Amino acid sequence: MRNDENDLSSLLVPTTRGTKVPLKEIATIETVTGPAFVYRDKNKRFIGVKFSVRERDLGSTIAETQAKVAQKVKLDRDTSIEWTGEFENQVRASARLGQVVLLYLAAIFVILFVMFGNAKDAGLVLVNVPFALIGGILALHTTGTISGISAGVGFIALFGICVQNGVILISVFNKNMTSRMSLDDSIRVGVKSRIRPVVMTALMAAIGLLPAAISTGIGSETQKPLAIVVIGGLISATVLTLLIFPIIYRFFYRHNVHTLKDLDKGYVFSETG
Repeated sequence: MRNDENDLSSLLVPTTRGTKVPLKEIATIETVTGPAFVYRDKNKRFIGVKFSVRERDLGSTIAETQAKVAQKVKLDRDTSIEWTGEFENQVRASARLGQVVLLYLAAIFVILFVMFGNAKDAGLVLVNVPFALIGGILALHTTGTISGISAGVGFIALFGICVQNGVILISVFNKNMTSRMSLDDSIRVGVKSRIRPVVMTALMAAIGLLPAAISTGIGSETQKPLAIVVIGGLISATVLTLLIFPIIYRFFYRHNVHTLKDLDKGYVFSETG
């Protein structure tokens, strides 16, 4: 039992000659203030410095901290700094989220291509995606909400709604064109007939997420960014889909007026043919 300095100083240390000497003859033993525990990881000692982030996003806070530490802290040889914890999880989740978004958009494009039978309509549907990004980003900025993984998930949910609205409009536009309507009439009549389903879809989703967007209780820091992104994105996506998307459709189909109108007759010809 080694309960005090005298007991420790009497420990026998073996030498290279096979003899043993007391520890007090080769070391100075004294009582000092130090760590209560010595932690090890990967066969190395480490000291954890913990801090929490409040009213700021984690990414920019850690980036600023890393810059200041690199500027003011000089490390000894064989000493390193690792940034772990929630920040490490966020970096990993952000990288995974980026991969998921790319796969998600690619899968949607393939499905749309199979459904419409051409890449033009499939690409036009994906044009709606930036309409949602505009509103979601503005909503976060206006409310001062910190962005994060939760907001990223909200953007993915928005993409699905925007794609659905694009499919609804393009389907009715093409249907009107094959019914021998002019391009302008097809777009005008199609927008009028689809205002109700597009607005109702956005309104139902927004009303359902409104309580989460204005919540302030425990757990709101996770669900609030998602709800704010979805509500803001729905507003911009609905307005821009009904006003800007028909203009984009007309621009890309201005030279293909007769093609769609005569598909049901079994032949296709251009305006000059």
